[in-house]
Amino acid sequence: MLTNTVRRVGLSVAVAAALTSVAACGGSDDGGTSKGSGKTESHGNSVVKVDPIAALVAVQKKTGQAHSARIEGDTSMGSTMSMKQSGVMDWSDGITGSMKITYTGGTMGDAMKKLGSDGTMEARYFKDGYAADMGETLAQQTGGKRWINYSYDDLEKMAGASGAALKDQMQNSTPEQGVKSLLASGDVKKVGQEDVRGVSTTHYSGTVDVAELTAKNSNLDADDLAAFKRQLADAGITTETVDVWVDENDLLVKKTERGEMKTGELNSTVYYSDYGTKVSVERPPAAQTIDFSELLKEQGATAGAAS
Repeated sequence: MLTNTVRRVGLSVAVAAALTSVAACGGSDDGGTSKGSGKTESHGNSVVKVDPIAALVAVQKKTGQAHSARIEGDTSMGSTMSMKQSGVMDWSDGITGSMKITYTGGTMGDAMKKLGSDGTMEARYFKDGYAADMGETLAQQTGGKRWINYSYDDLEKMAGASGAALKDQMQNSTPEQGVKSLLASGDVKKVGQEDVRGVSTTHYSGTVDVAELTAKNSNLDADDLAAFKRQLADAGITTETVDVWVDENDLLVKKTERGEMKTGELNSTVYYSDYGTKVSVERPPAAQTIDFSELLKEQGATAGAAS
């Protein structure tokens, strides 16, 4: 019986799938406000943005109103995991969508191989949670149930303060949060004009304090926030450098995040395209789905014992 491996992989998949869907750091929206006070000049019917704050306020608004996009990127978290992801996301009413995730290295990739997986899975996102297709190896152990279902409430219970933070982000984050994080940091500069995959863009960069940003933008209560800050400190996560590239239509084209962890460097690159694309996602068949909390019980463990 693969008790420990299944539990470890299941929790890692939960976090990895959550990180994949959170297209930018930050939490609930603040209606487009920020502590910056960008200047604008009116010329007839047009508004000319004369500093980075004003420019990024426009980008945040325009990207948020686009409601959906095609997303592609890669993420590495020190020695823990590296992965690639691609798919579509809709954020018009919570996060919904479908992503293909391929683990390319790290301890997570090794654990997937122990389960007989090729490292690739599909994740489907819904307003109340998400589901991950773990393939035939899991199905053989669970009577044909190849999908693990994670509810946001279960995630919060299983992962403590970090689960509460992920739940908050999963339910409230949208692609423009990467822009919002720069606005909230008060440390943003215009780097210059650059081409990204053939698209002319303007590049902005800044440094954000992860704990401070979470405190400003999340719905966590004081206890959860304090516990989450301790977990960040234990992981060695303090600040991140966030870069965004936006096109002439004030839409986000690319976002990168870079930081340091105790297990190594954190690097994330995400590309956005096809804004307004139609997103349709169905829940996996009930007969092929098992709740993660139930999986733990069947493997002789409980959610409280998971780590």
